Amino acid sequence: MNSHKAPEFSVLHVATAFSWRGGEQQVAYLTSELKRLGIRQYILCTAGSAMEEYCIASHIPFFTSPKRSSFDISFAQKIKKLCAGNSIQLVHAHDSHAHTFAIYAAVFFGNKAKIIVSRRVDFKVSKNILSKFKYNHSAVARILCVSDKIREITSEAVNDQAKLVTVHSGIDASRFTGKLNTGILHREFSLPPGTKIVANVAALAPHKDYPTFLRTVAILKKKFTDVAFFIIGDGPEKEKIDNMINEMQLNDVVYCTGFRTDIPDILPELDVMLITSETEGLGTAILDAFACKVPVVATAAGGIPEIVIHQQTGLLAAVADASGLADAVTDVLTDVNLRDSLIAGATAHLQNFSREATAAKTLREYLAVTGSQL
Repeated sequence: MNSHKAPEFSVLHVATAFSWRGGEQQVAYLTSELKRLGIRQYILCTAGSAMEEYCIASHIPFFTSPKRSSFDISFAQKIKKLCAGNSIQLVHAHDSHAHTFAIYAAVFFGNKAKIIVSRRVDFKVSKNILSKFKYNHSAVARILCVSDKIREITSEAVNDQAKLVTVHSGIDASRFTGKLNTGILHREFSLPPGTKIVANVAALAPHKDYPTFLRTVAILKKKFTDVAFFIIGDGPEKEKIDNMINEMQLNDVVYCTGFRTDIPDILPELDVMLITSETEGLGTAILDAFACKVPVVATAAGGIPEIVIHQQTGLLAAVADASGLADAVTDVLTDVNLRDSLIAGATAHLQNFSREATAAKTLREYLAVTGSQL
């Protein structure tokens, strides 16, 4: 693509989250790839957010605005001002609030830029008037769903089905190239040599369903004496999870690391990644595990079955099925041939979920909407 002239359009990415989770990482991957391809782009993010820090570090042109609420008209006004001042043809809304503000910019301030919406969550679109309005507004040209399951769910709220496109999230597998198990967690938490590690890498948020993770641990604790269980992440449910660990008397086997910035160094140390989500758009943490050759056991939530193909790239159990999850973890820990087979299948499947592929598919939709060519 680099041999071609960059298309004559520009994009304003709107990302309003204050923290950094999977969706923000996808924005980072996308903007990095588009920058490499010569696409003129800007990011509008919340003042003081993790996204602002990323933009500064990555030299991505950006603007900020305070976000006082999900109905902040001033944020929408900023979108209109930036589009007019920078000849922007596309507004890519990367979260629900960004989508709302982009619609407000069109409705209240006459912004003419076409809107691209990224839909990353697998719960149904609300049936309220605002949701129906913003998903069916004429300014919305595409709704990019990170899995086929999300496209199916979102389709119930969208009148023009042609606007719905699946663009799977991707990862930067090169982040994990050459990464080896250096025993970071064993040293940091003084684990005995030979201790196996089962971990979930996810925010401590309701939809990640850590109670099921802990119920699974309680079952496995009775089967194994040489396994430690890690919760790698932070979030609003931390106090609730800490209390559950105490009440279930799991303090001796469960370790909470908090938010970590050294995930590529930690993942190779895991023997199993255990994902217990109740809902999930796709589950890019699973792709990270694939890149580190860590076998995955997960719930069949949302788009997860599109990457964890049961008995091929990982093992699946029903949502909230602690017994089924425990059986699957047991199988992976005790069956070397199964483990090797799952790792081989996952490594091959990972090729379909690169950040380059995600950016290429996204750019294809940008070109179609603007009538541009590379």
